[in-house]
Amino acid sequence: MNRSAAWRRAKGWPGWALLGVIVVALLAIGATRAGGPATPEERVEAISRRLACPICDGESVFESRNNASASIRQEVRTQVAEGLRTDDEIISFIEQRYTARVLLVPRATGIDALVWALPVVAFVCAVAGLVFTFRRWKRAADTVPTEGDRVLVDAALRAGLDGP
Repeated sequence: MNRSAAWRRAKGWPGWALLGVIVVALLAIGATRAGGPATPEERVEAISRRLACPICDGESVFESRNNASASIRQEVRTQVAEGLRTDDEIISFIEQRYTARVLLVPRATGIDALVWALPVVAFVCAVAGLVFTFRRWKRAADTVPTEGDRVLVDAALRAGLDGP
């Protein structure tokens, strides 16, 4: 097998499948990598970045400097210092205590998971649709005209040159 034939084969569906597997594997590794905070102050900062200010629009508790955010940060600091709850349990406690919506990032369960999953599914479907369409166009462009096609084109060209 020569080099150009190997290159054409690699550009076919096995090459794309391998590329897809590699991308999914890298995304899975990146999403599950645990590099959590090491100190209590880093935990407080990480939790505060995940909580939305109940008063400000689109600002995290970590960024906001109003009294409501300060009290939430203090509550998080107290919970972390006690060491009885995980980060998710502290966030759930804050969510129950404050009636306003305090999560900056939707949970990855239930209806909230659709916020993350639907755009990915739409993107994959769009890419698959484009691949199928381009392949169909390529197959249509690769057809060789028959002798009958050549006769029709010659007749049309002669009719066009003769004028109306």
